[in-house]
Amino acid sequence: MPSTLEQLSPTRVKLTIDLPFDDLTPAIDKAYQEIASQVNIPGFRKGKVPPRLIDQRFGRGAVLQEAINTVLPQAYGAAVQEHDLRPLMQPSVDVTELNDGTNVIFTAEVDVRPDFEVPDASAISVEVPVVKVTDAEVDERVQLLRERFGTLTEVERAAETGDVVTIDLTGRQEGKVLDDAESSGVQYKIGAGGFVEGLDDAVVGMKAGETKTFTSTLVGGRYKDQEAEIEVTVSKVQQQDLPDVDDDFAQLVSEFDTAEEMLADLRDNLVRLARLDQANQARENVLRALVSQTEFELPEALITAEQDARRQEIEGQLSRAGLTIEQYLADSDEEADTPEAFWDDINERVVESLRSQIILDKLAEESDIEVNQQELTELIFAKAQQNGTSPEQEIQHMMDHDHAAEWMGEVRRGKALGQIVAAATVTDAEGSVLDLEHLNSDGTLSDPSDETEEEPAEEELPTTEENPAVDEPTEESPAVEDPDEEAPAKSED
Repeated sequence: MPSTLEQLSPTRVKLTIDLPFDDLTPAIDKAYQEIASQVNIPGFRKGKVPPRLIDQRFGRGAVLQEAINTVLPQAYGAAVQEHDLRPLMQPSVDVTELNDGTNVIFTAEVDVRPDFEVPDASAISVEVPVVKVTDAEVDERVQLLRERFGTLTEVERAAETGDVVTIDLTGRQEGKVLDDAESSGVQYKIGAGGFVEGLDDAVVGMKAGETKTFTSTLVGGRYKDQEAEIEVTVSKVQQQDLPDVDDDFAQLVSEFDTAEEMLADLRDNLVRLARLDQANQARENVLRALVSQTEFELPEALITAEQDARRQEIEGQLSRAGLTIEQYLADSDEEADTPEAFWDDINERVVESLRSQIILDKLAEESDIEVNQQELTELIFAKAQQNGTSPEQEIQHMMDHDHAAEWMGEVRRGKALGQIVAAATVTDAEGSVLDLEHLNSDGTLSDPSDETEEEPAEEELPTTEENPAVDEPTEESPAVEDPDEEAPAKSED
């Protein structure tokens, strides 16, 4: 079927498709069959109503319309492929001419990816922070481990700094209890901070069963930044005893026999985490530089649609959490201090994200980047970990919402970005050039000189449904317990 292309703008085209009636005939025959199977006409068995009678009863136009609707997607797809277009949205289709028995002419206007040149990645240079782990950071991780494996012993004396108290809190203004300003059974370590201002001073010196009232400024909720009277009641005082950092402690919290080995491993873990943070920052900086150096227009309709969708998504999340946008901004770390500024920032992020996706999609095509099943599986596991779900749930979600192509696009863009980062020059703040090409997913660096050719396996099993050629990623147990992972402290009453 012949088609012509008209460039309406850098981001919008008009396809005119001339569909011969011969290509429409099978769809017309099928439309007659479906109508015949659905209607009851005296004198004819169901499904045996002749086309001429259907034309008389329902009109030939209805049949042709049904057939055209069936054939249009395929005809449109063929025209898109013929002219090598990259549609960004659904087309606006209009049947302009219908010659029964001869041909059907229709037009399709659609926003497409504009033509643009991507800068040479090797010319991009960015800077990232230096990977540096201090003794204070190691000491902090050790302290967290000590607290996790410490013991709490209930005491009858007055509370002191460092003790863990169990308290009830009630906030009032003019004698009236405030909404969302009551908590009971809260366990708090005196001196930890991050709670109600003035709480430490209030509870120091209190014993179990005592109540005190003090004035403080609320830090969250609908009464944020307002003064209130806070009534605190201590129900339990516990002394926290921390283990010494010795070889016995190392054997308790890690796989190592000595404290020296444990501390060295903690430092190595912090270095690996810092290196991953550095790599993520490098990817963000390189992509931002690439986007800023690549000039092309975005269709306004696409921008509006994506911004509206993002806004609806955020408003839905806030509604489910029972928050207004003002409450969210008051309690969050967002830089915007007004709803207007917040939505302006979101709109800018949407535009930058769209530009990033379009650039990476083009690079992936030019580099013939493909995505295999293993890579999709790794993304599913990563999504499950991020969302607190199981891989099976993520797979079901992907199938229910037809996200397979979208998720594979995510992987493809990630691989394209990886190639760009490897080609770019990334230096740290001290001027050292970083080799991120050989950074492993666990933050370690592989040495390409150590790569050796593996011996072939004795027998390779064929890929079948019972024996898929996909190795599910496994999580190795850390050498040292993660001190950030919550665990109840031991209590000795």
